[in-house]
Amino acid sequence: MRILVLSPHTDDAELGAGGSLARFLEEGHDVFWVVFSTAEESLPEGMAPDTLQIEFQDVIAELGIRDYKVFDFKVRYLFEKRQIILEELVQLRKDYKPDLVLTPSTYDQHQDHQVVSAESIRAFKNCASIIGYELPWNHTQFTNPLLIRLDERHVAIKWGILSKYRSQIIQGRPYFTKEFIYGMASMRGCQCGARYAESFEVIRWIL
Repeated sequence: MRILVLSPHTDDAELGAGGSLARFLEEGHDVFWVVFSTAEESLPEGMAPDTLQIEFQDVIAELGIRDYKVFDFKVRYLFEKRQIILEELVQLRKDYKPDLVLTPSTYDQHQDHQVVSAESIRAFKNCASIIGYELPWNHTQFTNPLLIRLDERHVAIKWGILSKYRSQIIQGRPYFTKEFIYGMASMRGCQCGARYAESFEVIRWIL
């Protein structure tokens, strides 16, 4: 498959689908990754503005991903760029022709995530399957009809790439801990007869 990964900010896709990405890459699928904001304004005081971009570069190097694009739209203001975002996605539809699109869930309440989710549906609803990854701290509810089973090595890779984001870990975010990552994966795994799993909203499924 050709898989397009859409991340409003650096670290979103890793948090929601890092284990599945590890499995997809292991299975030999092609991955193209787009990040819309490096969230410079969200960095701890005193850190260089390009810290998150450098951390993301470490992630894709670790995963061996060659095809990616990073924009520098202002965090929490993606709504001002939604037409540009749509046009970029339409161009990717023409050039990359993805079979599967990973995007934030439609249940996600973060303003930037809502923009990326909505525009991805506009761009790909007629030509690709679309699944929404789970970021539970942004949800008031969530449906997870799709569960992707993972082995321990996939979760280990997920935690390994998340560990690249030192700028986020030092802020003490509760979802940026090994216990949370493994706990969520274990909980979703018990729902599908596996040790670990990640869950997704099915937005569009085309066979």
